[in-house]
Amino acid sequence: MADVDIKTIKKFVHPYRIRSGKGFRLKDIDPGDTHGLTSEFKGEAKALLEKGVRHLADVQARLYAQDRWSVLAMFQAMDAAGKDGTIKHVTSGVDPTGIQVYSFKAPSNEELDHDFLWRCLKSLPERGRIGVFNRSYYEEVLVVRVHPQYLQKQKLPPALITKNIWEERFEDIRNAERFLSRNGYLILKFFLHVSKKEQKKRFLERLDEPEKNWKFSAADAAERQHWSAYMAAYEDMIRNTATEYAPWYVVPADNKWFTRLVVVGAIIERMEALNLRFPDVDATKRKALAEARRMLVNEKANGKK
Repeated sequence: MADVDIKTIKKFVHPYRIRSGKGFRLKDIDPGDTHGLTSEFKGEAKALLEKGVRHLADVQARLYAQDRWSVLAMFQAMDAAGKDGTIKHVTSGVDPTGIQVYSFKAPSNEELDHDFLWRCLKSLPERGRIGVFNRSYYEEVLVVRVHPQYLQKQKLPPALITKNIWEERFEDIRNAERFLSRNGYLILKFFLHVSKKEQKKRFLERLDEPEKNWKFSAADAAERQHWSAYMAAYEDMIRNTATEYAPWYVVPADNKWFTRLVVVGAIIERMEALNLRFPDVDATKRKALAEARRMLVNEKANGKK
């Protein structure tokens, strides 16, 4: 393998981290960008990802043992951008007891009887765990904005549905994320930025390969007709909700191998900054451990099983 290590993986992250949305333009990030890595590197990327996943598992073990912080990673993207695959590969080596994954579909009647943040906030990870949201409350300023008819189904008092509703929701989201960050949540938000051309290619693959047909629906193709509206909504969302405490990562998604490296690098970098460590053992606990050792050694010496 080339001289690329965990430290280098983390360097891939920096061009795509948006900590302030002021002046952000989606067109400034190329969906096909690979940070200068050529296609020849693709073969090495798999081994490097595995190395990153093993490192993440080690960091996650400390998160779980310390039991002080919670990590929330949210994924947003157009269809076929690779959210499912990215989540699967990046979390593949993490202890299942330390991770919680939720996929949010169209809201149920019960969910529509609550505020737009409710269904996600009630699924937040416990301390010591990583929570992954496949889509999130950000759908409320994306698909609902592109399709205003969905807003009419949310049972809001008509007087509250004004021309300022999107700015108000951005404000509510920023406030909610600030609250979480002040209560021990590390927040990472990923927008997997796929090109319209690559999405078409992946849609056709799903149609041409029988084992992938289940992944495709006619609605997926219909949503392509709103591509420009979605891109405008994503850009406005990032401009208004990228903060120091809850940055966005606009990750090029035309090359899945690179997308996954950036995501695992971002999670590792942010988690390592928490200075996670295994809890110290005090004198009382060390004494109890010494007694346990003595009992086990004596058991062996006496020939007991």
